[in-house]
Amino acid sequence: MSPPRTSLTGILLAAGRGRRFDPAGGRNKLLQQLPGGDQVVAASARLLLSCVPRVVAVVPPDDGGVAEILRALGCEITVCPDADTGMGASLVHAVRHSLPAEGWLVALGDMPWVAASTLAALAAAVGAGAGIAVPVHEGRRGNPVAFAVCHRDALLALGGDQGARRLLQAHPVQEVPVDDPGILRDIDTPADLPA
Repeated sequence: MSPPRTSLTGILLAAGRGRRFDPAGGRNKLLQQLPGGDQVVAASARLLLSCVPRVVAVVPPDDGGVAEILRALGCEITVCPDADTGMGASLVHAVRHSLPAEGWLVALGDMPWVAASTLAALAAAVGAGAGIAVPVHEGRRGNPVAFAVCHRDALLALGGDQGARRLLQAHPVQEVPVDDPGILRDIDTPADLPA
């Protein structure tokens, strides 16, 4: 007998200001070009769109064109007016916008190097009964993170800059081993972009 299947909704968090990338705010890290020609956020979105039937992308007001790119790729766009208060606010906003949903696969807009097989493994873990599934590479937890619908109320109660870290500390988490260094690789500074 095959395990029950869950159709997760993808959430792409693309509402951060990237102040470590450019403290002056002139260059949006999500709009920087990768060697293949894609912008960072477009590569992140394409990956998520290839793995789940629906992706809700959360962007800030005055996003510099991020929403336009994501909408053209097929993401549902929602603008979080409180994005500057932290990742928790963006996540709550996206989860609320996504309802009803069977669960969520929460990915970051500045992590374009995650493998599709990692997303599939996280979705499968939740489909098989995990409440929260996180990828682990060489002993280190990374992103994205998958949540079953049983965590809806807890996700909606988040706030500020905590993101979902508090949930991962308070609830059982299934670690999913992956051979994917992309789960640990994000873009925080210009030096993180490949030449």
